[in-house]
Amino acid sequence: MPSQPDAEQKLSANQHPAAGHVSGAHRLLNALKEKVGEHPELTEAITELEMALSKLTVQTAGML
Repeated sequence: MPSQPDAEQKLSANQHPAAGHVSGAHRLLNALKEKVGEHPELTEAITELEMALSKLTVQTAGML
């Protein structure tokens, strides 16, 4: 049975494709970070995605 956050992520991704793409990219980069270890460019890319998602959330009044 999926946890509540996973269910919310899937619902959000289905309702808002952009959020799904950003979320998917975030998961992929974190998985890559676990495989290769700390790397400044990966950390920067993850931070940029987090900031972009935050901005999208604010611009859509939290509807992402």
